[in-house]
Amino acid sequence: MDRVAIIGASMTEFGERDAWLRELLAQAGRECLADADVAPDDVDHLYVSNMASGEFEGQTGVPNALAHDLGAMPAYTQRVDQTSASGGAGIYAAWQSVASGASEMTLLVGGEKMTHRTTAEATDVIASLTHPVEYKHGVTLPSFAGLTARRYLHEYDAPRESLAKVAVKNHKNGLDNPHAQFRKEVDLETVMESPIVADPLRLYDFCPITDGSAGLLFCPEEVAEEYVPEDEYTVVSGIGGATDTHVVHERDDPTVMGAAVESSDTAYEMADRDPDDVDVAELHDMFTILEFLQSEAVGFFEQGEGWKAVEEGVTDRDGELPINTSGGLKSKGHPLGASGVAQAYEIHKQLLDEAGERQVEAEVGLACNVGGFGNCVTTTILEEP
Repeated sequence: MDRVAIIGASMTEFGERDAWLRELLAQAGRECLADADVAPDDVDHLYVSNMASGEFEGQTGVPNALAHDLGAMPAYTQRVDQTSASGGAGIYAAWQSVASGASEMTLLVGGEKMTHRTTAEATDVIASLTHPVEYKHGVTLPSFAGLTARRYLHEYDAPRESLAKVAVKNHKNGLDNPHAQFRKEVDLETVMESPIVADPLRLYDFCPITDGSAGLLFCPEEVAEEYVPEDEYTVVSGIGGATDTHVVHERDDPTVMGAAVESSDTAYEMADRDPDDVDVAELHDMFTILEFLQSEAVGFFEQGEGWKAVEEGVTDRDGELPINTSGGLKSKGHPLGASGVAQAYEIHKQLLDEAGERQVEAEVGLACNVGGFGNCVTTTILEEP
């Protein structure tokens, strides 16, 4: 099996954009190809990570349209939808297409257009991924987050402030990300006194509704060297995907993200790595509690110990294991189909020493992209060549 390299990466500005999905995708696609100086008609496969273009925008057939807009015909096109983990699933699909030998040049673009809909409308679209019985009773992802946060705080004797410190940390990181939706610091008091959304979680414990897109360009490692020098590409050394129960209350312990455990175990085994080898990570902090749950699930910390790492500064940008140097979904924003792609973009830039003010020392990075409330997860490990 060929080792798969990423030779190009792009990320558009996240936030409220005066552009429709096709425009956002085309921008990220063009910039990604330009990053590697690859012509559109060199692309064999074109994947689009997107959850709900039909529901949000009434737009379908997006991959075909993107191939036209980029001039990438006659590339094979496919949309990848795995709810809010669509970006990670797109990385998996793009990796498979190259590793299998089916494609020598695969472009992945992820994006979502959301801000033109009201918060209630956007929440309803996202809540459609829940089990029909849960949906019928008005269950939304924020309610799952609140219930799980309450259980976690009680079970592990964690202070409420520890969750708020995740938001403070990630907003501080996002300040140095030119693509982030919220480039402003918040203090502990602001987070703790913001309006309650799903007790004990407050407004600043949640990511925003976002427009945006991101792109990655994949090829075999031996082909990568034809386009860029060795120090200008990264390698997908490990990747894994897994699914947990659709109904959250059927899990033995809602504070354990089983799909994150399984997907990261697969990725570590493929990469011949373990959690101690990871230098930087991007975790799916749609809600602050998810940073605790994922940091434990992927093996960085023992069960119930993730909150202590935040309290002790371990996950700060200058800490032992920086988490969400991009600002995370919390500050950077969460355009559903783009988020997993943007996580890998951040890791890619960190490994190439191209992260600017956010730069940390890193040779191995991990990205964990979550769908629903842990219903499906893709974990990716990137390394220097």
